Amino acid sequence: MMEPRPSVKRRNGMSGTDPEQSTSEPDAGIDGSGREPSERTAEESSARDERAAARPARVAGHSVTVGDLHAYYGATEAVKGISIKFPPNEVTAIIGPSGCGKSTMVRCINRMHEEIPGARAEGKVLLDDQDVYAADIDVTAVRRLIGMVFQKPNPFPTMSIFDNVASGPKLTGNKGENLRERVHKSLRAVGLWGEVKNRLDSPGIGLSGGQQQRLCIARTIAVEPEVILMDEPCSALDPVATLKVEELIEELKEQYTIVIVTHNLQQAARVADSTVFMLDGEVVEHGPTKEIFTNPKDERTERYVTGKFG
Repeated sequence: MMEPRPSVKRRNGMSGTDPEQSTSEPDAGIDGSGREPSERTAEESSARDERAAARPARVAGHSVTVGDLHAYYGATEAVKGISIKFPPNEVTAIIGPSGCGKSTMVRCINRMHEEIPGARAEGKVLLDDQDVYAADIDVTAVRRLIGMVFQKPNPFPTMSIFDNVASGPKLTGNKGENLRERVHKSLRAVGLWGEVKNRLDSPGIGLSGGQQQRLCIARTIAVEPEVILMDEPCSALDPVATLKVEELIEELKEQYTIVIVTHNLQQAARVADSTVFMLDGEVVEHGPTKEIFTNPKDERTERYVTGKFG
């Protein structure tokens, strides 16, 4: 494992997040609210407007380029020489059967893979033109620039809703009124402000599963990353909560480059601009999502997206 040394330039006042995980409970009932559909529709429309108001105008995103990436667990090679580019301001979905290397490849992008005992990675991962595997790179800075949202919502169990979102900025010394504004803005950006504004001091772990996941996304964007990685972000959520997160992903690409690992092919078709199909640690096919699902070039892709294996 490379020794981290300060190098990566911080952009836009970025800071860090903590990837600890915990379990969550699914949303209660249809949306956990008990409200009538008409009430929910009005509130959802208001939440969309609130999210739009909280986001700045579209900004130029940052590309990620993976070059000849190999990843290992001990002697086992899980990712076998992948080269791929993730365009800025787009959502790229990574699909493929369990064990094909999807999550491993994504975790290599922000250097979380090497945190596993015996794991290592070789090759290049460029954030724009900066190689995050260069010898003089500060690994902590890499993880500030490339945020991660995990499979299960993981709010810090001992922290309030406010402190969950504020945790990253606090680690880099962002305190005072600016911190409060950043927390409120992040909660608005993920559509949570209207649901939690009167209980910011309540434990984050007390929210429903879908709310917890949006809280974790708010925590990620509070540190203003350049790229957001999502590893099965909706697998623990019910359909209504999943829809809210998918709508949020569509909106967030105005500001960020997003890579999402998913087993849900319908989800990939709904949210992704392009899709990567992986098999046995290799990329079989990468192209516009519509083409991958309707006119794949490789027979293995066609078999997978039509449910013949996987």
